[in-house]
Amino acid sequence: MNKRISLQDAVAIVQDGDTLALGGNVLHRAPMAFVRELTRQNKQNLQLVKTAGAHDIDLLVSLGCVEAVHAGFVSYETKYGLAKHYRKAVESGLVKANEHACYTVISALRAASTNVPFMPVHGLKVGDLIEHNDYFVVVEDPFGGEPVTLVRSIVPDVAVIHVQECDEKGNARITGPKYEDLLMTRAANKVIVTTEQIVSPSKTKLNRELIDIPGFLVDAVVHTPKGASPTSCYKKYDVDDRYLNEYLSLNDTDDIRNYVKKFERQDYAGERMSRTW
Repeated sequence: MNKRISLQDAVAIVQDGDTLALGGNVLHRAPMAFVRELTRQNKQNLQLVKTAGAHDIDLLVSLGCVEAVHAGFVSYETKYGLAKHYRKAVESGLVKANEHACYTVISALRAASTNVPFMPVHGLKVGDLIEHNDYFVVVEDPFGGEPVTLVRSIVPDVAVIHVQECDEKGNARITGPKYEDLLMTRAANKVIVTTEQIVSPSKTKLNRELIDIPGFLVDAVVHTPKGASPTSCYKKYDVDDRYLNEYLSLNDTDDIRNYVKKFERQDYAGERMSRTW
């Protein structure tokens, strides 16, 4: 079954209020073409899930798409500083920050992937995270011993993962670090893959051991060359310093929307290529 669809149609799968898991980590292999299309379609009240986010979360927050964030870390890497739009939105109460440790996001996704309502975690027993995040609760160990912290499962409505290559059936390969992307695909109700390159099913069939995301988990495939830019994509391109610095200098919403428009030709390149593929 050919699962290739346009970027616009893929983003239309996401509904206002959905819980959305975004693949990648900080400034590496984030599904930025998909994120920009979310802002173009003006999606609202999204709940974002990520262990360590940066430009993806900051951009969505800056254009009013986000209600809450479940993350262990949201900031740019040292060179670029803080995620100022996210920070301002949390401080003003416009966005709820359900702050985690990175490993508790992973635990919440693991619970979802195994269809249980919570996951016990070791080490998180006291502190502000437990006090201010209602996804945590401390209970008595039913088998005796010290109290144990439970983290509530997080079931994404949709997980969006950017990969280096994928066939039309959704069999995808990630080159380099995989982060929590595979776990997200096992926890989510729907999975959308954006990909640098479309490869033939015969290639993936001959290299089954290299498949990271099997096609039966995937609902849609979108051909998006440079779909992670301005974040990096291992073995394809590095972080785009110029575009990130331009974005970080912006404060006005209209200026940020114009920044997003600069990527339109790139974001829709895969659809133009599809007509001649």
